[in-house]
Amino acid sequence: MKTVAIIPAGGSGKRMESDVSKQYLLLKGIPILAHTLRAFQAPAIVNDIFLVIPPQDLQYVQEKIIDCYGISKARQILSGGKERQDSVKNGLDAVDKSYDIVLVHDGVRPFVSLKLIEQVIQEALENSAVAVGIPVSDTVKTVNRDGWVQKTLKRTGLWLTQTPQAFRRETIKQAYQAAYRDDFYGTDDASLVERIGVKVKMIVGSRENIKITTMEDMTMGEHIMKKWTPVQSSSKKGEKSIS
Repeated sequence: MKTVAIIPAGGSGKRMESDVSKQYLLLKGIPILAHTLRAFQAPAIVNDIFLVIPPQDLQYVQEKIIDCYGISKARQILSGGKERQDSVKNGLDAVDKSYDIVLVHDGVRPFVSLKLIEQVIQEALENSAVAVGIPVSDTVKTVNRDGWVQKTLKRTGLWLTQTPQAFRRETIKQAYQAAYRDDFYGTDDASLVERIGVKVKMIVGSRENIKITTMEDMTMGEHIMKKWTPVQSSSKKGEKSIS
């Protein structure tokens, strides 16, 4: 069984009000993207990483992140597209038939645990498509453009979706082919799989597995870092430890 993790990291610093793209901002002196990559470098069950980034960042990422932090599993560093979905497609196009499982994980979700990565891969082997999330605990309302509440939804069965998401290679390839044929853009990769009729298994993620897109997220990330224990490398002999 061979597994590849596609990690799109094409964000900007607009919502951060920063000149530095969010994936390169520092948490405990290390770029957010490096934290994320180290999480996927560690587990032996992940064979390769395909990183998808803005084309102008290729040299910077190679030198300052891949080489600097010993991300030896980064076999492909690819140029991203206009939207996140386009970037993931570029990664998928490079995935050949030697891979059985494809993971997709946001480059700015640095607090993904080794246990969760291993769990989502094992679930994908059994169920073809797996998403990660947490049940909604707050009351959820639909609101119109003028700010008026339209309806209060029942929380039962509502989940906030995270990454990583994992799929059998042929499943996610088929889903992406159908999406581009129909000019359809989804909000996550699992939604593309759902629309071709494949059931997606949801497993419980973690409230620490946040996506860092705003300054508030950055503050929360700094708080999580104070108690975060970096994953220990289970990589093959000869690969650099991240501990």
